[in-house]
Amino acid sequence: MLFRIYNSYIHSFNGLRKEVWYLALITLVNRAGTMVIPFLSLYLTEDLGFSLKNVGWVLTSFGLGSLLGSWLGGKLTDRFGFYPVIFWSLFLSGILFILLQFMHSFEMVCIGVFLVLVVADLFRPAAFVAINAYSKPKNRTRSVTLIRLAINLGFSLGPALGGLIIAKASYDGLFWIDGLTCILAGFLFFKLLDKKQVKKESSDTPASLAASPYRDMPYLLLLFIVFIIGTVFMQLFSSLPIFYRNIHFLSEDSIGLLLAMNGILIFAIEMPLIKHFEQPKYSAYRILSLSTLLIGLCYFSLNWTNWSGILVISMLFLTFGEMLNFPFFNRFALDRAERGKSGEYMALYTMAFSLSNVFGHNIGMRMVDAFGYKTTWNIFFVVLLVAVALIQVLKAIMKKEKNISGNLNI
Repeated sequence: MLFRIYNSYIHSFNGLRKEVWYLALITLVNRAGTMVIPFLSLYLTEDLGFSLKNVGWVLTSFGLGSLLGSWLGGKLTDRFGFYPVIFWSLFLSGILFILLQFMHSFEMVCIGVFLVLVVADLFRPAAFVAINAYSKPKNRTRSVTLIRLAINLGFSLGPALGGLIIAKASYDGLFWIDGLTCILAGFLFFKLLDKKQVKKESSDTPASLAASPYRDMPYLLLLFIVFIIGTVFMQLFSSLPIFYRNIHFLSEDSIGLLLAMNGILIFAIEMPLIKHFEQPKYSAYRILSLSTLLIGLCYFSLNWTNWSGILVISMLFLTFGEMLNFPFFNRFALDRAERGKSGEYMALYTMAFSLSNVFGHNIGMRMVDAFGYKTTWNIFFVVLLVAVALIQVLKAIMKKEKNISGNLNI
């Protein structure tokens, strides 16, 4: 039985091109390397002595840098191609991470964090375009899923390694190792992925690159849906842990285990799950609707009972919803990007998530403060029901567009 499960898991990775595996490796090294980020607030308050108000402004600079970097990354990718954008983003962000440790004033830290994120997030839209170039159309959803697995594994390893480095070598060592791993990821990209092959891959792309995502109404609707779902999902990192502590009186280690369950299940299940559901017999719109509903049930179920076991059930709703939702939305965006300026298309897609990250935490905390947890969870559930309805509107619009209707099973 275990052997069959193992074989099924391994088989789910079959058919992915070596370039996609290389991209996943580079993403893993890069994301594991960004270990400064989880400890940024602690560094600013404990080492630099910043007030909480100033920390808030630094984090605002963080979000604004991410937004500008994503937008600029799309522009540069359309202008120069994804290869130089990815390499220089990794290399220069590594240098900037190293330099950030030498900035101590409030103004310089805000500028430094802003510049680091601008350069680092040039990577995101370029990486999506690279996936599009290197993956076969039938394997595109699983290719995105493999990159997601690398990101999740990197974010799991990063904080653990970061904590050890701080204990042994202080925050200065953390900045050095963070920067050097980004530079290493850049050289891995340069070494493993042949630039000449990029030109060969790109030669089959249609020359009509005039389509703009800013005039693509179905795509803008897609981005609005992604923003709605992302805003609710981001509560996993802000209001949900506080709810676990204040209402169910969980300790920090119990909260950590509950959140870790999300990452472990994604690593163990997501690829076989996507392998099963990417078959043509399954409608992508039904999968998106169901997964959005599951994310909504994560919050709505918390009002069903005071039994602490509901927290595990709620996390299962969220995890399975996430596993089915984000890869298929990514696939949708990648397919739509083939209409024209793929860099700009994927830049707007990453910006939709960045915006949900910027606003989601603040919205959730303010709602909890104003209405309490129960009403907030009910509101989030209703909001995601609206998102499900908008997915059906998107489906109806897409049915009318014969030129791309074959990219998703409607």
